[in-house]
Amino acid sequence: MQGEPDGTSAATSTRTGGTASDGAGRGPGRFDVDGVTVRFGGLTALDSVSLFVDPGEVLGVIGPNGAGKTTLFNVVCGFIDPNEGVLRWRGERLEGLKPHKLAGLGISRTLQGVGLFAGMTVLENVMAGATSRAKAGFFSAALGLPGSDKDERSLRDRAMAILTDLGAAQVAGRYPGSLPFPVQKRVALARALVLEPDLLLLDEPAGGVGHDDMDELGDLIRHLSGTMAVMLVEHHMDLVMSVCDRITVLDFGKVIADGSPEQVRTDQAVLDAYLGADDEDGGH
Repeated sequence: MQGEPDGTSAATSTRTGGTASDGAGRGPGRFDVDGVTVRFGGLTALDSVSLFVDPGEVLGVIGPNGAGKTTLFNVVCGFIDPNEGVLRWRGERLEGLKPHKLAGLGISRTLQGVGLFAGMTVLENVMAGATSRAKAGFFSAALGLPGSDKDERSLRDRAMAILTDLGAAQVAGRYPGSLPFPVQKRVALARALVLEPDLLLLDEPAGGVGHDDMDELGDLIRHLSGTMAVMLVEHHMDLVMSVCDRITVLDFGKVIADGSPEQVRTDQAVLDAYLGADDEDGGH
């Protein structure tokens, strides 16, 4: 039941992870992880992992603690270079991918920590997420460069619209440190969305949020799938099962299952992996 990218990508071109022309290829596309292996010394954290995310699809990546989820997310975001395997986006091979190159590729991300700038307001934090696409951008506006006023107004309007959609417009003028953690998570998500990405990468978006906030998050993710692909790493199974079109399951760095929530829920390898993890936890 494992999901493997098809063989048609072998003849694709190669792209260095983010160049000045990356934005020219924007639009819906498929993201492939093909045969990725990551080793840390003698430890194999990922072992020939393959998965894909289709346009408009919500893919969930789950697995017991230590399964390799965080390592996989770090590879996809460009924090870790794999020892083997390739990443492909819109059929083009990505080489030397780095986190600061993602925006130019039409890819946006959130991390487990919110990563907001303490000295900037909520609105300024969200605006900063789109500077790679603005013609002059937020920092150009701060320097008073030509063309910056129009770009800043447009960017400010877009940022406020997203904060409104996420129910955070009322805190636009406040600083992140004065806000509860769930609200900070919304701001971090708004910063990712202001880029208007074609692929959104979410690392444990439900971490630290309450039940009501999680329900709203689920509704939002389902809504986003109409305009972008979403890949989320998450351990809250209720959220994953309710929002994902497809789920890839890792265990000990390997893909052990891939399919619909209904298929994964009853897959024996998945049940064994989670039951085994529960037994080990119970033994401590």
